[in-house]
Amino acid sequence: MPVQLSLDEIRAVTAYAVACAEPALALVGDDPRPRAAIDTARAFAAGAGRTKALRDVAWAAHRAAREASDASAREAARAAGHAAGAAFLHPLATATQVGHILGAAASATLALGDDGHLERCRDLAPPVVVDVLRRYPPAPPGYGRAGELMRALDAALRSGTPT
Repeated sequence: MPVQLSLDEIRAVTAYAVACAEPALALVGDDPRPRAAIDTARAFAAGAGRTKALRDVAWAAHRAAREASDASAREAARAAGHAAGAAFLHPLATATQVGHILGAAASATLALGDDGHLERCRDLAPPVVVDVLRRYPPAPPGYGRAGELMRALDAALRSGTPT
């Protein structure tokens, strides 16, 4: 059975992902692609269309992550790509969709090297994001440290407890 999602809810999830990813943006260096992803995702969250351009900047930020030689820059670019990708949260009731909601937070936490950022992301989550998250199965296993962070944030948001 599909997950029911309104466009306003997807916009709220995207705004949340942007807020989680943005603190790490300074770590990407001179590559403009992650900033473009954040800016375009922010515009979508504020009411712009969910267009091919939005998908393109998400993929470009992920390419920037693959090309980055520094681990922090790689995760920061990945966080930006996840933030733009949040706009494409699918109504499929699968655990992998949780990555669209929480992937930016996990990658930004890795980029910053600060687990306290995960707590800040927990505190940033508005009720609408928690409500959307609870419609999906819990975050899936795997994905290394980013997956661990995502699962910790997922559990904390679902239960209302600290990360």
